[in-house]
Amino acid sequence: MTETGIPPIVQAVHLGKQVHNGAVNLTILKDVSFTVLSREALAILGASGSGKSTLLGLLAGLDTPSSGTVRMNGVDVFALDEDGRAALRAQMVGFVFQSFQLLPALTALENTMLPLELAGDPDARLQALRILERVGLEGRLYHYPKQLSGGEQQRVAIARAFAGKPKLLLADEPTGNLDSATGAQIIELIFELNREQGTTLLMVTHDEQLSRRCGRLLHLTAGELTE
Repeated sequence: MTETGIPPIVQAVHLGKQVHNGAVNLTILKDVSFTVLSREALAILGASGSGKSTLLGLLAGLDTPSSGTVRMNGVDVFALDEDGRAALRAQMVGFVFQSFQLLPALTALENTMLPLELAGDPDARLQALRILERVGLEGRLYHYPKQLSGGEQQRVAIARAFAGKPKLLLADEPTGNLDSATGAQIIELIFELNREQGTTLLMVTHDEQLSRRCGRLLHLTAGELTE
């Protein structure tokens, strides 16, 4: 609990992750603990291979730790079964990935509507139209991902992430596949929407300049965290 008695929106508790490679045990993360408060913007900075994406997957409950746990809004993520974790993610979390993760057979509008429809939102189409207009894609609604530039695909991914008004946005190298000018526009958009919706932002990146945009910075080096 925080001093106000409100649980942190995310709490990593002595997280560890090891993987087995033949006879060798590889340590990906070692005793990682930190908290993220509501409406914080937190960057986790680390080089490639430092364990950033693994950490993000654990925080979202997409992967399971070898030790420790994650609490999201006070709920122990790994006390839940897979369906329970999926329901918690649907309620709480939006994702923006380096590789966009759009479904190629769906249009920009359909990609944005999908999580809203899965959540049973009766206004899925209207919500998707509004957020796509907000990210500047009102003229690209019926285009498929292969018909969109990298920057446009990432705008669709951002629209999809924010459409359901998540409490927490997890961003994994969101500018990693974009040129510097397009990447700068995407980051501005993420921070603008984050402020407008009062979302908590947790971003993993290797970009020091980008990490300084956040209010708080953690360093991940060879699986160990320093603040």
